[in-house]
Amino acid sequence: MQELTALFGIATALALGAASPGPSFVMVARIAIASSRVDGLFAVLGMGIGALLFAGLALLGLQGLLLAVPSLYLILKVAGGLYLAYLGIRIWRGAGKAQGHHSVEPGSGNRSAARSFSLGLTTQISNPKTAIVYASVFAAFLPTAPTLAFGLGVIALVFAIESGWYALVALALSAQGPRYAYLRYQAWIDRAAAGVMFALGLKLVSSARS
Repeated sequence: MQELTALFGIATALALGAASPGPSFVMVARIAIASSRVDGLFAVLGMGIGALLFAGLALLGLQGLLLAVPSLYLILKVAGGLYLAYLGIRIWRGAGKAQGHHSVEPGSGNRSAARSFSLGLTTQISNPKTAIVYASVFAAFLPTAPTLAFGLGVIALVFAIESGWYALVALALSAQGPRYAYLRYQAWIDRAAAGVMFALGLKLVSSARS
């Protein structure tokens, strides 16, 4: 019963966190709209794998490590913020350019899917606040002596929540309506996404100084 209660608490907290806007949402939304539904889902897979990494670290005691070595969290915040700002600059520089698959070159689809997966994964793991959320939630809800089955259940739950939510985002925004609107206002939407990503990166870096 204690483990079921813990699983429910973890699921509720992580579901609320996943649904809140952030760099992961911006990246998945843009890939799904600008490229293709398949690319969006590969980005979602990257997000899910990144969440698994954070969940595994949290189970191993990430919160205790960050509390013991505060400078490690500072480094993660600066590095993650700079990466998000870099992604924002890349999106801005490519604003208005076609993102869809117009080429029939063999293997081009595989390369695009791999690139989307990589962007999803790196965007997820570049935000150290996600690591803190996982560590804090796990510290609050984990039973005193969790079993192996419980740990595996948590890992599966994390992947289902993260990938499930972003898959819904990718499927919804890759539909014909959102795609038509994107193509009509592509440059403006790209620049807005770039601005949000850049601002999130700078906010992360500046928070490391305080």
